[in-house]
Amino acid sequence: MFIMAVIETAEKMLPAGLRPIGGRTLRLLAAVLTERGERAAAQRMALTAFSIRVLSAALAFVSQIVLARLMGEYEYGIFVFVWVLVVVFGDLSCLGFHTAIVRFLPQYRAAGAFEEIRGLTGAARIFALLSGTAVLAAGMLGLHFFGDMIQVYYLVPIFIGLLAMPMIALGDILEGTSRANHWPVMALSPVYIVRPILIILFMLIAIAIGAEHTAVTAMQAALVATFVTALGQYAATLYRLRRHYDDGPRKVDFLAWFSVAFPIFLIEGVSFLLTNSDVVVVGIFLEPHDVAIYFAAAKTMALVHFINFSVKAASGPRFSSIIAEGDHALLAAAAIDAARWTFWPALGVGLVVLAAGHLLLSLFGGAFTSGYLVMAILLAGILAKSLVGPAETLLMMAGKQNLCVALYAGALTANVGLNLALIPHYGIEGTAIATASAMAVEAILLHVAVRRTLGIVLFAFASPSAATPEMRVR
Repeated sequence: MFIMAVIETAEKMLPAGLRPIGGRTLRLLAAVLTERGERAAAQRMALTAFSIRVLSAALAFVSQIVLARLMGEYEYGIFVFVWVLVVVFGDLSCLGFHTAIVRFLPQYRAAGAFEEIRGLTGAARIFALLSGTAVLAAGMLGLHFFGDMIQVYYLVPIFIGLLAMPMIALGDILEGTSRANHWPVMALSPVYIVRPILIILFMLIAIAIGAEHTAVTAMQAALVATFVTALGQYAATLYRLRRHYDDGPRKVDFLAWFSVAFPIFLIEGVSFLLTNSDVVVVGIFLEPHDVAIYFAAAKTMALVHFINFSVKAASGPRFSSIIAEGDHALLAAAAIDAARWTFWPALGVGLVVLAAGHLLLSLFGGAFTSGYLVMAILLAGILAKSLVGPAETLLMMAGKQNLCVALYAGALTANVGLNLALIPHYGIEGTAIATASAMAVEAILLHVAVRRTLGIVLFAFASPSAATPEMRVR
C-alpha cells in the first residue's frame, strides 16, 4: 500500500505532457515491486542488481579517474593491465563452482534438501581457497623461471597481485552463493562497491604517509582492499546462511558438482577471456600509455555493458527454477523477456554515454580523449551482444555447457586472430574492432544454439510464442 501511494503521488507530480508515458512506467515499476511469483522475484532481483551496477559503474568510473589522475598515464596503464590479469585468473581459479552453486542451490531449496545446500556451499568455499592458492603458487613459479621474459615494470605489481588470488576466488564463490539465494545486495555490493572504495581509500592513505604515486602502491592498496572485502563478505554470508538453513549435517557430492562446474568453467573461462582479452592483448603488444587510453574508453563504455550483467545475475536462478518445472512456454517467455530487459536499456544508456564521450574521457586527462573512436566501436559490439540477452546463462542452466564451450572458443579465436591482425596497423582502434566483431559473432552463435537446442527464438524483438513446442529441455 505504501509503495502504491508513493507511485500515485509521483504520477500526479509529473508534467501533463509526460504523464501518459511516465505513469505507465511508474505503474510497471509498482507491479515489479509488489507482485508475487517467480517472474516478479526475478524482475525485482534484476532491478536491484541493475541499481547496484549503476552505482558500481559510476563508482568504478570515478575511482579509475582518481587513479589515473594520481598516477599519470604510464603508471595507470601498468596498474590496469596487471589488475585485469589478477581478476581474470582469480575468477578462473574457481573452476566454475561459483556458477554451479546458482545451478544447484535453487533446485535443492525447492526440494527441501538442506543437507545438500550446506554441503555445496561449504565445499565450494574450501575449494575456492585451495584452487586460488594453487594459482598463486603457479604464478610465483612462473615469475621465478620466466621473469626475465616479462617487462621489468610489470614484475613487482604482478607479484603483489598474485597474493590476492585466494581472496578473489573466495569472493566469487560467495557472490554465487548470494545470487542463488536471491540476495543481490550481498552478492554484488562487496566486489562492485566496497572494494573499489577501499582501493581508493587505501591508495590515498598510502600517498598521505609518503608512498610514491606508482602502480606498485596501487597494487598494494588493491591487495589490502581485496582481503578486507572478501573476509567481511565471508562473515556476512556465513551468518545469513546459518539463519536460513540452520546448522546440521552436510551431504557432499563433489564429483557430481564438479562434473557440472568444470564445463561451466570452460564456458565462463573462455567467455571471461573473451571479455578481457582486449586489455590483455593491448598490454602485451603496446605500451602502458596505450593500455591506459584503451582501458579508460572501455571502462567508460562499461556504463552500458553492466546492464547485461545485471539481467544475467537475476536470470540464472529463474531459468533454473523454470527448467526444473519443465514449462517450455514459460522458459521461452522468460528468455525473450530477459533479452528485452537487456537491449533497450543498453541502447538508451549507450547513446547517452556516447554523446558525453569526449567530456567523460577528458576527466581522466587530456590525452585520454583520443579513445573516443574506441568507445563508439565498442558500443556497436555491446548492442549486438545485448540483442540475445543472457543466452549463455540460459544454455548453462539447461545443461548445454559443452555446446557453450565450443561457441565461446570460436568467438575467442576470432577475437584473438583479429587482434593480432589489426593491432599492428590500427593500434587500439584495431583492438576495439576485433572486440566488437567478436561480440557480434558471439551473439549470432548463441542465437543459433538456443534456437536449435531449446527451440526458442531468442531475440529482443521476438515474440514469446516463437518457440518450437516439440523441443524440450533435457
